[in-house]
Amino acid sequence: MSWTDHWNRWRNHAFIEDAWKEKLHELDETNAEEYFYQYLAFGTGGMRGEIGPGTNRMNTYTIRRAAEGLARYIENAGAKAKSRGVAIAFDPRHYSEKFALETAQTLGAHGIQVYLFEDLRPTPELSFAVRRTYAFAGVVITASHNPPEYNGFKVYGEDGGQFPPGPADELIACVESVENELEIRVKDSGSMQEEGLLVMLGEETDAAYDKALQSILLKPEMIKESGSDLNIVFTPLHGTAKEPVLRSLTEAGFHNVSTVEEQLTPDPEFSTVPSPNPEEKEAFAKAVQIGSESGADILIATDPDADRIGLAAKDSSGEFMVLTGNQTGALLLDYLLMQKTEAGTLPANGIVMKTIVTSELGRAIAEHYGQACEDTLTGFKFIGEKIKMYNETGEYAFQFGYEESYGYLIGDFVRDKDAVQAALLIAEMALWHKKQGRTVYEGLLEIYNRYGYFMEGLDSIMKKGKEGAAQIDHLIETFREDPPVQVSDASIQKLEDYKTGERTYLLENGKKESIQLPSSNVLKFFTDDDSWFCLRPSGTEPKVKFYFGVKGETFKQTEEKLLQLKMDVMAMVHERLED
Repeated sequence: MSWTDHWNRWRNHAFIEDAWKEKLHELDETNAEEYFYQYLAFGTGGMRGEIGPGTNRMNTYTIRRAAEGLARYIENAGAKAKSRGVAIAFDPRHYSEKFALETAQTLGAHGIQVYLFEDLRPTPELSFAVRRTYAFAGVVITASHNPPEYNGFKVYGEDGGQFPPGPADELIACVESVENELEIRVKDSGSMQEEGLLVMLGEETDAAYDKALQSILLKPEMIKESGSDLNIVFTPLHGTAKEPVLRSLTEAGFHNVSTVEEQLTPDPEFSTVPSPNPEEKEAFAKAVQIGSESGADILIATDPDADRIGLAAKDSSGEFMVLTGNQTGALLLDYLLMQKTEAGTLPANGIVMKTIVTSELGRAIAEHYGQACEDTLTGFKFIGEKIKMYNETGEYAFQFGYEESYGYLIGDFVRDKDAVQAALLIAEMALWHKKQGRTVYEGLLEIYNRYGYFMEGLDSIMKKGKEGAAQIDHLIETFREDPPVQVSDASIQKLEDYKTGERTYLLENGKKESIQLPSSNVLKFFTDDDSWFCLRPSGTEPKVKFYFGVKGETFKQTEEKLLQLKMDVMAMVHERLED
């Protein structure tokens, strides 16, 4: 069926909701193709896209299509899976609450049990709720830190983690088997509640989650005695983290917490920030102002669905600097393993997990404390999958998992990155450093002095639409088929191709060995001077990301080395895009 067939099918349908019908009539042939040339991609993590009418947008009907696919997947698993049901949460984005209800009603039409949060909740609490309700699956309506015009549909398995590749492929097939998104049956939510098919989740689940959060603290007595000595500024950036973060900090004993008041209110436009992304310094602007006036020790900011967190601390000049995800991860990891070592609670078979684009500093820290460190593909679902596997086999005991994009997990009662957990441990770590007479930034410098000067960077290129997707695919293929042999005066030592599952040693006559990771269209290049760079198309946005990592002998030399690597790689990228 061509895009024009889909366009006409929508325009001529008698029961399109008024909101989408109005937007539909604003389209003409010059722009309608982008809305209808494909179905919005449903991948291993679900789907994410711009809100609007059409098969290639987030709307009532593409949500129903995704939920219908999930319902068929659950039906294939049998009657017990249907009775265990699905837990659903949503963030404050445009249409999030409606999309959550549409998901529930579509599942209800199949007689599938649904547990729906009564109001917005963080993504990690949804992960927690899946396991607490013994649900077979979970859904959260969110587009994380994407711009306001986006929303998404993220799916979780029975372990509370995002679907790994095998089950995800089965789910994708079920979604793609749905032939007409405009004719999907839904069940009235009132009838579902009367029949017991729809159960609302609220304070009871919150209380259980709050209790679990306190279990990650390493020195609770220190916090009870001195928690008010730490001056914290917190902002949820208009998202879902306000209540759980403030509750958990207060319960632990951190009573000197200021907030960015105008950012406490959920706002789908995220009107006080250029982007609701704690990876970006601009998101901290108002927190920096308050922190500077109040003499704060640290600033913390969470993204809209509260799975990512950013940390800002005072540098040597007394100015607040936003730490990178790798730097925050190193601080948390070193503190956690140090305290467990001193308390005698660090297991001999402990393991730290990080992604392939996360700093090698994490490996150095883990090995210093006698812990294993394992790389996974990018995406916390792979860390969640490993946690489940090792819990079952007993081979390793999970200690910490993180990724460079500001995602951390300490307690595995959640199986996805959890900014609420991270906020609590960041506060404890900062208090401990303060009691040692140093700032968090000075603690970071000590880590560099101890383990080496590791530094990482990130760049990206956005290519929207059908043509842009083709350009991204072509770029990756040129690097795969014609890999560079040198960059920044260093030779490319090896190439890891996660799509083919092969590691090629370019300086050893092309010797190959297999990579024991799932297939993914990602390339990572290693040089002979301890540098690396990685190319990865985003799974949720129309762009390709470029990751860089270096190690040097001094902070300044490492900074210069990173800048040169980024410049040389990106020059190569633009040259190949223009070919």
